Amino acid sequence: MGLDGLGDLPLNLILSKLGPTDTVRVSCVTKSLRLSASDDSLWAQFCFKHLHLSTPQDHQGNPAPSFKAAYQLWREAFAMYPWPLVQRVKRFWDKLKKWLSNNFPEAEATLRRGASESEIQQLQTLLKVKLPLPTRLLYRFHDGQEFTVKEHSTEPPGSPLGIIGGYSFYHHLVNVYLLPISQVILETRGLIHHLGFSSRFKYIVVAASSIYDKLFFLNCDNGQLYVGTRNIFTEGEMIECVPNALLRSVHDLHGDQQQDGMLLWLEEHGRRLENGIIKVREEENVRSISLFPELPPLCSTAVTNGVQVRASAVFIPEFANLKGEADKYMFAYSIRMSLLPEGCIINGTTFTSCQLNRRHWIIRANEDVVSDVNGEAVIGKFPLLHRGKDEFVYESCTHLSSSSGSVEGSFTFVPGRLADPKGSPFEVQVACFPLQQPDYVF
Repeated sequence: MGLDGLGDLPLNLILSKLGPTDTVRVSCVTKSLRLSASDDSLWAQFCFKHLHLSTPQDHQGNPAPSFKAAYQLWREAFAMYPWPLVQRVKRFWDKLKKWLSNNFPEAEATLRRGASESEIQQLQTLLKVKLPLPTRLLYRFHDGQEFTVKEHSTEPPGSPLGIIGGYSFYHHLVNVYLLPISQVILETRGLIHHLGFSSRFKYIVVAASSIYDKLFFLNCDNGQLYVGTRNIFTEGEMIECVPNALLRSVHDLHGDQQQDGMLLWLEEHGRRLENGIIKVREEENVRSISLFPELPPLCSTAVTNGVQVRASAVFIPEFANLKGEADKYMFAYSIRMSLLPEGCIINGTTFTSCQLNRRHWIIRANEDVVSDVNGEAVIGKFPLLHRGKDEFVYESCTHLSSSSGSVEGSFTFVPGRLADPKGSPFEVQVACFPLQQPDYVF
């Protein structure tokens, strides 16, 4: 018995296993196979499996008359790209937008619609570069971010809605967003001339902080992503943002292994968001993505007498000085302290509040102690903790001569208040947390 003799369900199952390309070929054999291959429920399976589409639509979100038409529109729109790479880039954007929708919808609203091939070609012509294929596709789906007064009360620079996020310590505030193509052209034209890069290096600016000068550059020749150090404007000094060994076939139109620094960097960022390693933090009614890690082993947690202290650090590449000595690397650290709902318990007695008096830090570069600090307060403050209330959060920073190290220490608290202590001072542990230049630099 031939395929024509099979019922609709077995035939649909067989065609679904063949895939879209072979299904189209089979449809040319007989009239009945042509009818079966046109069944839209079959193409709904293909759309969901390959593109995660649950409704028929094109790559810009416009409705399509059928799933078969939708699939065809997608293939035509990205005909010049390797199909597995198209699927991978779409998968990244789908996951990121789902996370943003659930956790940071105001930032999702800043994503622009995808760029056209003509807009990408204009960038390449004006800047005399050839974009790596993964980066081209990333822009085809979303042309960076755009901020408006409606989305935030301040005009950029100054918006906290960058999808890469950032950190703050003292008066240094960073929040990184993806540049749209029009801004890539403007920023790159100005900076490349200023930095004096050789014409054989094809750099473009793809991401930046909306508040402080922190710039990310894509090398269009090898696909590596870089971030500028404190010496970027004087010496063109940069740090690689992804492991070089992972870069592959950035201009190859064939095969399915293409990956450049931009795609790898964004995928790793998305993974950290999905896994809860980094989160949205709200401070003074302003929400933003904080790059300070929230989970071990990058974040330490210790509880002493009901006082919980969480601590983590982030590498600050824009303050790195690779030709320096003691100030070669900089790290910012975030300390989050709170009094748990059961209160401060000392020798069986419960207190509803306690107040910090002193701090003690031991800072190491590699395994060597480079700083042992005792002092009053933290950033000039004496936080008063009440049981069950929000964390008191503060940030500070330290320089290291090496790319790795650690911080540990303790705080001295008194039960009650410093002005009215209810008992003797007690030590609260700050568990050791790492200072580490990561494989992926944000």
